[in-house]
Amino acid sequence: MPLSEEELRLLEQMERALVEEDPKFASTLRGTSLRRTARRRAIAAGVVFVLGMAVLLSGAMTNLIAVGIVGFVIMLGSAVIGLNAIRGQQAAAAADAARTAGHPSRGFTVIEGGRRGRTGRAKSPRSSAPFMSRMEERWRRRRDIEGGF
Repeated sequence: MPLSEEELRLLEQMERALVEEDPKFASTLRGTSLRRTARRRAIAAGVVFVLGMAVLLSGAMTNLIAVGIVGFVIMLGSAVIGLNAIRGQQAAAAADAARTAGHPSRGFTVIEGGRRGRTGRAKSPRSSAPFMSRMEERWRRRRDIEGGF
């Protein structure tokens, strides 16, 4: 439900007062520092990934399997952290784009807490027919179109 004009005016006054009172907190709400943090985390993960690769290769050259496994684990962990940081940076950029596209609050977004669900993936409408029925129907259509097999 959209906000009324008076509610928007009150919200803007509250935001201005917040920026004047605590600019650091206001910048945190804007998400600019979140994007910067995600960028730093992604760069650090890239550096650690390269170090893990060096450990892996040194383990392979010295025939020490344990050192190679440790290098692989380092690479795997840094890749996961780096990908999560890139995802967070993209989410912050999308929030900035949505905010600048005429959002009435002029630069503030709501930061969701708790668990994040999957975003960007629309659920496809499922038919009520069982799987095998759908597959048989698809096979019949394909056979009719191709004229035979």
